[in-house]
Amino acid sequence: MAVYAALFLLVAGVAGVLTATAESPEIAFENPDFEVSEGDSIEVNGEMYTVAGISEEDSTVIGTLEQEETAELSETWSNESTVTVDDREWTVEITGDDPSEFTLVEVLDRQAILEADDDADNETVERDDGEYVVVTEDGESTLVPVSEYFPAPEEQSYATGDSFEYDGQSVTVDEVTTGQAVVVWEGTQTNTIEIEQDTRVTIGETEFIAHFPDASTMTLSTDLEGYEAQVAEIDQFEQYNSGLTRVLILSLFSVVLLLSTTFIPSRY
Repeated sequence: MAVYAALFLLVAGVAGVLTATAESPEIAFENPDFEVSEGDSIEVNGEMYTVAGISEEDSTVIGTLEQEETAELSETWSNESTVTVDDREWTVEITGDDPSEFTLVEVLDRQAILEADDDADNETVERDDGEYVVVTEDGESTLVPVSEYFPAPEEQSYATGDSFEYDGQSVTVDEVTTGQAVVVWEGTQTNTIEIEQDTRVTIGETEFIAHFPDASTMTLSTDLEGYEAQVAEIDQFEQYNSGLTRVLILSLFSVVLLLSTTFIPSRY
């Protein structure tokens, strides 16, 4: 019994030493295509990308790439909606069954006009025959119809193909229908790519494997086969390590079982 117990102890010791001293292989690229930190830029297929951020969330490192590209942008204005042009508000008016233009009608700031007139009340009044402004001159109050008191709103009409300044840029009327007008302009838009640990990501037309050796560095490599080989090596290591752990446990259990049998009294 002692010999067998010693043998199992030896096996357990060897398995324990191998388990404790074995170093797990890790994903690493000797010559990655890119090794970058936050703020760095990379060029892929002639396009520039900027590392906007690398952060750790719930023990998972995530990197973000951003690309600025020129694109045709558009905005749709519904009929009778209000838009701001040249720091003034306008109402979009579209008429006709087959329109090719729309009109911007200035939205008057009636309150500001009334407050600027010392002779007029700051509020209009309603009468049975309409809305009026109370104007007092030489102590005598007069009701002036709002259509006569307030100036006629300014109007600006634009047809398909016309251009005008809007929000700091030149826009062109692309389409006008009975329900809306569409204006277009050339601008820049930001494309964002979120990258997680050890995932494949396509940047431009190139596929990379992404890896974060730490929470501030990102490596990108096109060596997909090399990555798969490393993953297979890690899987094999874990299988071997798991097997040694089972050997250790079974060996110790066997030692305990053998030693226990020595204390069982003989029937003879």
